[in-house]
Amino acid sequence: MSFIWFSFLLSIALLIGIGRKSIWLGLIISSFILGILNLPLSNVVTIFIKTICDPSIFLLALAVGIMPIVGGALSESGLIKDLIQSLNMRSKTFLFIAPAFMGMLTMPGGALLSAPVIANVGSGATKADYAAINIWFRHILVMIYPLAGLLATTKMAGINLYTEVLYLLPAFLLLALLGYLFILKPIKDNSVLNGTYDSRKILQPIGAVMIAPAIHIIGKSLFPKIPEEIPLFIGVLISLGLTFHFGKLPLEELRPIILKMRPWRFLLLILGMFIFLNVFKATDASAAISSIAFNKTFLVVGIALFLGFVTGRVQVPVSILLPIYYAGFGAEAISPMVFAVMYFSVFIGYVVSPIHPCVSVTVEYFNTSLREYYRKVAAPALIAIICTTLFSIVFVG
Repeated sequence: MSFIWFSFLLSIALLIGIGRKSIWLGLIISSFILGILNLPLSNVVTIFIKTICDPSIFLLALAVGIMPIVGGALSESGLIKDLIQSLNMRSKTFLFIAPAFMGMLTMPGGALLSAPVIANVGSGATKADYAAINIWFRHILVMIYPLAGLLATTKMAGINLYTEVLYLLPAFLLLALLGYLFILKPIKDNSVLNGTYDSRKILQPIGAVMIAPAIHIIGKSLFPKIPEEIPLFIGVLISLGLTFHFGKLPLEELRPIILKMRPWRFLLLILGMFIFLNVFKATDASAAISSIAFNKTFLVVGIALFLGFVTGRVQVPVSILLPIYYAGFGAEAISPMVFAVMYFSVFIGYVVSPIHPCVSVTVEYFNTSLREYYRKVAAPALIAIICTTLFSIVFVG
């Protein structure tokens, strides 16, 4: 039993350590180490091959891999810039909406896309204010965006993606309210943007982003017998095509955008998540962990928050937490509400983590410090996690 615990903790340590540089590589290496320390090598190889060759998992990985290309194309085509220049609204409203919308574009270093957009908007904001705005508001909407972190994690949990979006809506509203009260409201600024309104320039980038989840939902409803990853993949391809069409990008631009966005990292991340989960399920680690009486709230709030903070990621902590939860409470015990508490707790840790790339690049861009950034986000983050803890104690146990 002690060796099982050793192998499990070693795999988690490798995952967190290697994951700071390469998440997908950390997942694959930690899965392999956990597997060979507990299973015959042939079994480990079989799990790897079956996972990669699973059509639904592979299609999901392909779809996720295309998403950063869409984000890169929106940026390179100037569609995002045109959108911003077509708005007429209060500066504070813009400081909420612009990072939130741009956060839905799955792309590495995405915070550096929204940072310059908000940098010269309004008056009365400090560098730390801009940093907090860029991080807080670019992530609260992506928390409930179906084609972001929820896409793969809900599949791992066996929960309907769009049902989970509904369960997370109160958490989104809470973060929006806290962000306004603690980050936006204290800024003394009543200025208004005077962009030249152009409905086409507003609707085109929004339509290109939202067409993928729309086709996903329609496809799932009209063709319930086919794998839901098929309409998802089709929707993402159409999203990419519309982006190139609206942005008037020649097909020759696809290769440099792919090289810049490196979408294979996202594809390998999804495969790594499912490999880790399947290896874990095949080992005796489940039995070892299930022998411990977990307190649900401590697991889905405390440990979830900690893993989100130390990894600076969302999918990796959920990949770790789900098999632990299954081992302790049974696969059938995970409900949309419990998953929402777990996911939200991970998300809070992720948003304030210094390892989170968006945090580090934003702090650097605005030439401020982590200390000043935390002075802005500590109170809303603490209130959010207190609310989640109390909710979990009452409704989860």
